[in-house]
Amino acid sequence: MNTDIIVKLNETIKNYKENPSDSSYTCKLFQGGENKIIKKLGEENAEFIKAFLTEPKDKIASEAADYLYHLIVALHYKDIDFADVLSVLTSRHQEKTSK
Repeated sequence: MNTDIIVKLNETIKNYKENPSDSSYTCKLFQGGENKIIKKLGEENAEFIKAFLTEPKDKIASEAADYLYHLIVALHYKDIDFADVLSVLTSRHQEKTSK
């Protein structure tokens, strides 16, 4: 499993927020503000749910990737690094495994 891609994606999105480019889809999301970002996240969520219920594994994985990308964009819009989410997950996992 290549989990490094999450780190790379997170850094790329962070970089686009800090250094906007007119040709970047990510930057267009940031420029659209929270309403555009949350609307797109909602659309991607609906697409994931539909795929989950009706599509083969490869389509489900593709929609999950789209959702994850848009989730990371939304987090960065609110100045939350995806590393913070991973820290919460790590902490929760450690709590459960230490009991």
